[in-house]
Amino acid sequence: MESFIRNIPKAELHIHIEGSLEPELMFAIAQRNGIELRFATVEETRRAYAFPDLQSFLDIYYEGSGVLQQERDFYDVTWAYLERARRDNVRHTEIFFDPQTHTGRGIEFRTVVSGIHRALEDAAAKFGISSRLIMCVLRHLSADAAMATLEQAVPFHEWIVGVGLDSSEVGNPPWKFAGIFDRARDLGFLTVAHAGEEGPPDYICQALDLLHASRIDHGVRCLEDPALVKRLRDEQVPLTVCPLSNVKLRVFDDIRSHNLKQMLELGLCATVNSDDPAYFGGYISDNLLAAQRALGLGKSHIHTLIRNAFQGSFLPPDRKRELQEEVDEFVREQS
Repeated sequence: MESFIRNIPKAELHIHIEGSLEPELMFAIAQRNGIELRFATVEETRRAYAFPDLQSFLDIYYEGSGVLQQERDFYDVTWAYLERARRDNVRHTEIFFDPQTHTGRGIEFRTVVSGIHRALEDAAAKFGISSRLIMCVLRHLSADAAMATLEQAVPFHEWIVGVGLDSSEVGNPPWKFAGIFDRARDLGFLTVAHAGEEGPPDYICQALDLLHASRIDHGVRCLEDPALVKRLRDEQVPLTVCPLSNVKLRVFDDIRSHNLKQMLELGLCATVNSDDPAYFGGYISDNLLAAQRALGLGKSHIHTLIRNAFQGSFLPPDRKRELQEEVDEFVREQS
């Protein structure tokens, strides 16, 4: 089963590029940029990766992102993720980035997006990994700040396909950002939103009804609302579930209590992703393996999760079918 999971072709739809910054690379970039970190060693940094909730994680996440200052830094962190993704046989990835984390400390928007884009282009050429880039706005900041960031993205629309909503969910409902998402859709951006991780099921409804999100990032609390479950099943709204993240942030007490298998059994379009793998202890194959072992998932469950991810991607329909057929063929060969 481990070989099956690691080698099956995959799509990843929920990965924050800043959250893939491993401590070793963080220290190397900090040294290169003359930045002094409050942690003395890589080992001390890893020991700090224990989070009672989302906010405590975000505090250290934003601190770590502070080492990223030059286009080369954004290239390096993106390239490091893509090399890791290749080892997990990720064929397509849709990457989040948080420009406000950087522009708020004086880094130009162009510096951020150019470094990331160049790495994505190189990975397509060298590894055959296709990608889409999604810009997230930070919900703990104002709607005005989000709108200003959206306008900064317009010149880079050729590189950025979508707009998302992330950061501290509790107390920051999607409705606050309806105007930004209206503007984003008018500009031709696709929309997604984090909802139903720490926030209630109603946040998922708001994301669908007010933000017109094409998919819901996390969405695990949807099971608390039977009417919402029916809607998600009927409309086959993709849910980008991140099991290790959910456990690390205490959304679930442990992986055995995660509701991923139940989501599949209810016919929801669930997918598995890594979220912020440097902080949460695993990339996409690690998440699939942890869920498989704890929840007793069979090959058919893994097959469904992978097919769902390609179906929920922003790839053209013909390319989705090609990759799903490749997955189907892999599964037949392994049966």
